Amino acid sequence: MRKAFLTLLAVLALTAAGGRAWAQTTASATAAPASGPSVVNRSGAPVDVDRIIRTLAQKEAEFRTALNNYSFERDATVQTIGMGGQVSGEYRRVSRFVFDDTGRRFEKITFFPVSTLSAISITPEDLEDLGGVQVFALETAKLHEYDFSFVGKERIDDLDLYVFDVTPKVMSDARRIKQIEKSKTPERYFQGRIWVDDKDFQIVKARGKGVPEVGQQRFPTFETYRENIDGRFWFPTYTYADDELVFKSGQVVRVRMRVTYKDFQRLRGKARIIEEGDPGIDAPADGSPVPQPTPAPSPRPKP
Repeated sequence: MRKAFLTLLAVLALTAAGGRAWAQTTASATAAPASGPSVVNRSGAPVDVDRIIRTLAQKEAEFRTALNNYSFERDATVQTIGMGGQVSGEYRRVSRFVFDDTGRRFEKITFFPVSTLSAISITPEDLEDLGGVQVFALETAKLHEYDFSFVGKERIDDLDLYVFDVTPKVMSDARRIKQIEKSKTPERYFQGRIWVDDKDFQIVKARGKGVPEVGQQRFPTFETYRENIDGRFWFPTYTYADDELVFKSGQVVRVRMRVTYKDFQRLRGKARIIEEGDPGIDAPADGSPVPQPTPAPSPRPKP
């Protein structure tokens, strides 16, 4: 197995105290884009950057599908840091995640103490992306929404990596930004840098933040790392951010975020042919209906 750390993106939106934290899931387009992504080679090296991006999009789409076949644990901690470097507030949530056949996620919260945050507020929706579902995974239908600038190659540990700067096209469209600002569920995009493995063509490192920042939304700059699971796909294992968020009011809040993903277990189904009237292999002995999984409630911590 090749040794490496990989970066995957997740966005946590934070608002100033008294405001509302926000996270919006961006649905994938179902129709093929009318035009491809804008790709620029700044390095001058003879590299087929268009092929790299196309292959990356395919691999990242496969990764999202593969993730539905695994359960895992996520331990998320968000802290505010005071003037002296001490922790002034903390939000922590430890959960186990599993997916059904349709890709719906079910969460079982195993540890969720009362939040002590006061300078910022967080809603359960702000942690949705950290579950590994809405990661920065490039899909063919989404490529046209980004500009890719090839920077060059870099070697980290024993990996040779392609490096790209990624910018959402919306950031150069003032009219579109105004539409987003007026929307009740504003879209957000990733802006930053990604490192792509030159053999697996999956994102191996990324550093950036969510844009645009609308109203009181503020997004920390973060990094997320992946590791190879089952010898094929690179799954998230660690996300970290330590950033100062400057709000329109002039308030400055230092935020530290740490999220770990571990204990990935592949879900293996069982099948059996049964006679009519047979309660089934997993049915209760008393003949009562087989209990079905239901999504865990998402409690809203008090700021």
